Amino acid sequence: MTMQRRLSREFQQLGTNMLENLTIVLFHPKMPENVGSAARACANMGCDNLIVITPRNWDLDKAGSLATPKGAAILRQMRFADDLPSALSGFTHVYGTTARIGGWRKGLLSPAKAAAKINEQRIQGNIAIVFGPEDRGLTNAETEICNDLITIPTVPEASSLNLAQAVLVVLYECFSRSIEGHTASTPPSNANLTTHAEQELLVANLQETLLAIDFLKPDNPDYRILPLRHFLTRTPLDRPAFTMLMGICRQVKWIAGKARGQGTAPVAGDRHDL
Repeated sequence: MTMQRRLSREFQQLGTNMLENLTIVLFHPKMPENVGSAARACANMGCDNLIVITPRNWDLDKAGSLATPKGAAILRQMRFADDLPSALSGFTHVYGTTARIGGWRKGLLSPAKAAAKINEQRIQGNIAIVFGPEDRGLTNAETEICNDLITIPTVPEASSLNLAQAVLVVLYECFSRSIEGHTASTPPSNANLTTHAEQELLVANLQETLLAIDFLKPDNPDYRILPLRHFLTRTPLDRPAFTMLMGICRQVKWIAGKARGQGTAPVAGDRHDL
């Protein structure tokens, strides 16, 4: 039996949706043709889940012309979202992609290293990979709300990749890793993991708490809290830890308010507001 026939038989046994619990998110894409090509890449690699956030110049016919029949099916079922936070709210871990390095964009993962983490994490929860607009990529503010960042190594003189090419490279690594490990396509057991929306709520609450005790200064607190944000969001956070940290924030803010003569005692048994 040839290698190609053997792999084909293995793929049929594993199913066509090889990358279940993984979603590609295209943020503010400029060209509908690139969305269609990205959908084709998703179909090639067995990733059925695609979210598009506020696409510019959207034209389904133009997108469909480059999607091929398999990709067209993904286009028909893809979801649209109005903004990045709402699109990412239900995921347990979010990867952003970037061609720029430096500053806070440290600890960048290659597609191969990211794939190793992704294929472990998607058994426990739903994972998103975010790709920015073709003309500028993700901004600092947009990468900051991602748990990890992926960069595709290229020669310095030509670091910019076509959007669909970038999607294909990252998904290929995930697909290859799933074949090697034969990752089971099972529903995620994410009942005990925090969602992206909860992670953002925790970071906002911690920032408010640290401002209340003058640990953070009011000038640019979003930037100053970045090390803590990265520490908290790089690994999955379970709900008991989330509840405890939210409770600590509530208690510290109450003590700080009491010291200023503004404190109101916390409600017994109160946890958090979502």
